[in-house]
Amino acid sequence: MKNACYCVTEHRAPLQRIIQDTPELTGDQVLLRVTASGVCHSDLHFWEGRYDIGDGQDMSLSDRGVTLPLTMGHEIAGEVVALGPDASGIDIGAPYLVYPWLGCGDCAVCDRDEENLCPNQARSLGIFTPGGYAEYVVVPRAKYCLPLGDLDPARAAPLACSGVTTYSALGKFRDAIRTDPVVIMGAGGLGHMALRMVRALSGKGAVFVDLDPAKRQAVLDAGALAAIDGAAPDAADQIRAATGGGARLVLDLVGAESTITLGLAAGLKGVRVVVVGMFGGQIKLPTVYFPMRAMTLEGSYVGNLKELRALLDLVRSGALDIAPVTRRPLHDANAALMDLRDGKVVGRVVLTPDPA
Repeated sequence: MKNACYCVTEHRAPLQRIIQDTPELTGDQVLLRVTASGVCHSDLHFWEGRYDIGDGQDMSLSDRGVTLPLTMGHEIAGEVVALGPDASGIDIGAPYLVYPWLGCGDCAVCDRDEENLCPNQARSLGIFTPGGYAEYVVVPRAKYCLPLGDLDPARAAPLACSGVTTYSALGKFRDAIRTDPVVIMGAGGLGHMALRMVRALSGKGAVFVDLDPAKRQAVLDAGALAAIDGAAPDAADQIRAATGGGARLVLDLVGAESTITLGLAAGLKGVRVVVVGMFGGQIKLPTVYFPMRAMTLEGSYVGNLKELRALLDLVRSGALDIAPVTRRPLHDANAALMDLRDGKVVGRVVLTPDPA
């Protein structure tokens, strides 16, 4: 069976259409026909081939073990086409959402279904192994395929990244989200998912910070408590006013020096800043601030398999309304990625199969 993939063959160059053979399945591998693949902002890092780590330095994708050609796409939904000889509990033709954040599969961390924190070999789909910008994708183990039932694959696909990422990050605030508004840095696709998630978890509400007036208006229309221009000279004062005296909970979906610094500046004693975004840069903080302000600065890397299962349960319960998405055909993969790079995307773009 032939598989058309849209691949990074050279960093910062247009994606190339490559025709490959689908491999013969072994073990409990699963072959899916891709019905939806989200275009994620982190795909831009893989396309560019680098991360900004501040002080004029970059970390290359090769430093992380990423090789070209790369078929991106880690927000994947699809229908089962074939099973490896040892696969069980999976129905041919049924729709599934794929958990993509894979580790070595053999260590104690992976045995706890926390593959995203595996200290050994990373095998994440769309990063280290071929992903969803394709007609077909091979999932290494059946347990990473989660039944979708009647859920719309295109709207459900972003749950595998933006969904589980925000769910895991907000979970680090625990019950505090019910008593304190969450300040959310970044009003893009992740921000919209986070806003819906706060509502689904009976949160107090969300105050957004973003440079783009259109994105600020979009989250206000979606029910945000306030939307603040992060470049405003009094942005910290505006955050304090919108949160009733100062931020206690900050979810940073940008991860830039400016956003982390602003979140801390607008925070009260005991402020907890959870950083998800990978914009890049460096921050310098007096170490005495940590005990004196009782503050927490914490990273959150996607989410684990248990959290994605719980998130799907939340959606099925009706508590979480999945955000609408913009659908584009697979052959538009490069154009969709460039629109995301150029800031032309509000919400989430999902690639769907080309018309027959």
